[in-house]
Amino acid sequence: MKIRVLLLIVVCATISFSQEPDVMRVVQGNTDFAIELYQKIRQESGNVFFSPYSISTALAMAFAGARGETERQMAQALHFSLSQEQLHPAFSSLLSKLLSLQKQYEFNLNIANALWIEKSYELLSDFLDINRRYYGANLFHLDFIMDPEGARFKINDWIATKTEGKIKDLLSEGVVKTLTRLVLTNTIYFKAEWDKQFSKQRTKPDDFWLAPGKKMMVLMMNQKARYGYKDHEIVQVLEMPYKGRALAMVIVLPKTVDGLSDVESQLSRENLEEWTSDLRGQEVEVFLPKFKTMESLNLKENLRSMGMVDAFNSEADLSGMESRKELFITDAVHKALIDVDEMGTEAAAATAVVVGVTSALPSEKAPVFKADHPFLFLIRDKATKTILFMGRLIKPGGEEG
Repeated sequence: MKIRVLLLIVVCATISFSQEPDVMRVVQGNTDFAIELYQKIRQESGNVFFSPYSISTALAMAFAGARGETERQMAQALHFSLSQEQLHPAFSSLLSKLLSLQKQYEFNLNIANALWIEKSYELLSDFLDINRRYYGANLFHLDFIMDPEGARFKINDWIATKTEGKIKDLLSEGVVKTLTRLVLTNTIYFKAEWDKQFSKQRTKPDDFWLAPGKKMMVLMMNQKARYGYKDHEIVQVLEMPYKGRALAMVIVLPKTVDGLSDVESQLSRENLEEWTSDLRGQEVEVFLPKFKTMESLNLKENLRSMGMVDAFNSEADLSGMESRKELFITDAVHKALIDVDEMGTEAAAATAVVVGVTSALPSEKAPVFKADHPFLFLIRDKATKTILFMGRLIKPGGEEG
């Protein structure tokens, strides 16, 4: 009898979640933030890969301590449309939803948050309670004043452990200083097998076109299977689910070799929703390169350019963390890795926010989806559309032809 009641509660919780407007507003805001940040970092050459969810979560944890103009700027830059009282419970509901997925399906999705506090420094209990209650953040006390390097090693070791050794040395030498009073960290680790795995025997060397007239040799996976597919005016879209079908990789492939820049210029939440909605399940001949990439981001200048200015200087009002108004954010760093092969995908990311005191169309024939030139991709939760990871592949790796 108890088992029946528990099952009924799970079903009701799932139904109520899908209708929870605050969670949907968080997801929409996080998506807008992800795309705006992508538009900033895509200006650099080469591959792009990051975890919008990780970055938004770490900054939401810091946002709990922001007040006044600093709070307003952070809300605008991060696309937080809810009040503090609404935002953190909504993030908590989203976190609970994501963490529940790995209990239901056959993949690993581990998310961890932590606050690393100078052992002699006192933060407000309300700020700590918000991070514990809504983000499940563990609290650690370190000696930043006397041993900043030792503290940095401990934080980096924790991050490496939480990401199965994939994200190492997130905090580089000099990021943690004697004036550091708080470091907020988020890690996310994901490993899953494809719902329909590729046969290694079908993986063959093939051309990947970097640009018209310029190519390189890659190992190209291939199979014909039933996927969500859409033929749009400027892109082909393919949704490749992982086991359990709760999470999927979505690939947005420009129709021309040099079409990625045009697709990126049109990238918005509305266009992404248009491109990835109404995917029709059908047989598709898929060619996808094996690839692996690791990218590091210093978020500070990008966030400043997005309007989050005061948080990074002596004008910061983080009096929700401590009442003296002497704290400001000194750094925000991020690192992410992805590895895609015939079996599935392994991806990991970590974000750290460092806070210190002031110093001084369908047809009967299966369509061909050949990802042999630069494309966009993302890994998302299908139910909420939460983007866990996002990037572009410019160069899979290999020898140029």
